[in-house]
Amino acid sequence: MAVGAAAATVNNFLAQFLNGTASTIVLGGLYAQLHTGAPGSAGSSNIATNNTRIAAGTFTAPSAGSATNNAAITWTSVSTTETYVDCTLWTASSGGTFIASGTITGGAVTSGNNFTIPIGSLPVSMPTAS
Repeated sequence: MAVGAAAATVNNFLAQFLNGTASTIVLGGLYAQLHTGAPGSAGSSNIATNNTRIAAGTFTAPSAGSATNNAAITWTSVSTTETYVDCTLWTASSGGTFIASGTITGGAVTSGNNFTIPIGSLPVSMPTAS
């Protein structure tokens, strides 16, 4: 799986809405982590050398099955020159639960520079009936 919701996230969603089961995923905020390749089904593959998770802030109110980041997400003075192609969302700055992954664009960065995912550039969506 290169991008999408983690199996645990989907299973939690289905259990809550279909069976009334309490969620086992506790959210106190979301944290973004960069990857240089597909993060895999556990979100732990191809983690960038600059592996710090940054608070993702809040997201827009969902509409048509989609929401996006309300604020820029910035890694300051990255440690390594590399190209980021994917981003994962987690429930904590370390450890925590993998929530989802997705591709990002404009991911080339030089050591010592900042890397930013601009406002509105980290959409989270689920398919809706049409």
